Amino acid sequence: MSFMKWIKPGLGIKRWIFLGLIGIISFSFGLSTIFYKTVFNLVQNWIIITCLIIVGVILIVFSIKKSIQSILKVVCNYKGYNALDKETINKLLYKEKILNKGPKIVVIGGGTGLSVLLRGLKEYTSNITAIVTVADDGGGSGILREDLGMLPPGDIRSCLVALANTEPTMEKILQYRFKEGSLKGQSFGNLFIAAMNEIYGNFEVAIKEISNVLAVTGRVLPMTTESVKLYAKLKNGKVIEGESNIPVKSKEADSEIDHVFIKPRKLRPLEEALDVIREADCVVLGPGSLYTSVIPNLLINDLVKEIEKSQAIKVYITNVMTQPGETDNYGVVDHIDAISKHTKKSIIDYVITNIERIPPYTLIKYHEDGAKPVIITDEEEEELLSRGIGVIKDNLVDVKKNYIRHDAKKLSEIITNLVLNKRFKI
Repeated sequence: MSFMKWIKPGLGIKRWIFLGLIGIISFSFGLSTIFYKTVFNLVQNWIIITCLIIVGVILIVFSIKKSIQSILKVVCNYKGYNALDKETINKLLYKEKILNKGPKIVVIGGGTGLSVLLRGLKEYTSNITAIVTVADDGGGSGILREDLGMLPPGDIRSCLVALANTEPTMEKILQYRFKEGSLKGQSFGNLFIAAMNEIYGNFEVAIKEISNVLAVTGRVLPMTTESVKLYAKLKNGKVIEGESNIPVKSKEADSEIDHVFIKPRKLRPLEEALDVIREADCVVLGPGSLYTSVIPNLLINDLVKEIEKSQAIKVYITNVMTQPGETDNYGVVDHIDAISKHTKKSIIDYVITNIERIPPYTLIKYHEDGAKPVIITDEEEEELLSRGIGVIKDNLVDVKKNYIRHDAKKLSEIITNLVLNKRFKI
């Protein structure tokens, strides 16, 4: 039974390994006959001995070649190449070589904005680390957090999928949400992470194992492995408990957020997260919900200290639109002020912001919800420059199915060029 399982078709490598073993046996048999004059008479069977050695070498070389091709074929499928020829292989190897030498980029945040950026960055470098918030408590993640006592997997899942080098079908499965029954609204990817967490008994280890399964480019790290709850204090003095409640209750109270905080207040980040920040060429904050995705990461002990000490370029990417209940009527400077208020430090070197005008018909539903485009003014630009913060403006909008997102390719080009320009100056 075990033999039948071993020969069952898979990557196609086992058959070539078997063929290679036959080649090694044939080669060794012929060679040993020459040296030890066993089995055959050396003079009378010279032709047989030579054939054994030649056949052995041919089988060994052939099996190695076929094994490599089988592996490359799988890798090509992961990377989106349909054909397996010399040009494709050279292109793949060249791309991997370039990506491995790409800048070391740490992206901090959560939500849809972060996963969109990661999809773009993995085309420019494989040295990516995403530090992701685990303060969310709504939706399917919130249910698993409550029922299983685990960290919320939602944002982690989105980042893993964004950085995964896997087939489109697998991505669809991981992002699939059940439509009926007790699992209605729950993501299969969330359940997968929950299962791995149960198997390994450690959220951090579970994420690393999933990363291996999905052939993830770079790393995805939670901002902490301890349970954390997010709170917001409004300007009217009211305190809101829970990440998912903050924008809703803030909007209902018609009061802006003064600041957010976490409990417990003294939480440690992963040591691995601190290490990658120390070694980074660029640390990116956002894009994502300012108060519920970006800032919560900065409230973890020592994270801001390491960002400030790091020689990396520090970049903040403003959202394309304001978020109702969080950043109503915020301009670019307001976003920067909120970060400075929570970190007590000026940790931003550059702001990347959109200046592209969005088609009015696309904005209709956003305006109905109270969201407006975030477009930097000349006064704001002058203010930021006076603080020593560089301003990078570009057309950064990507509209798909009437949803406004950042143009991940342009953002990734800008970030990569910032690092390359710094290296060139040095």
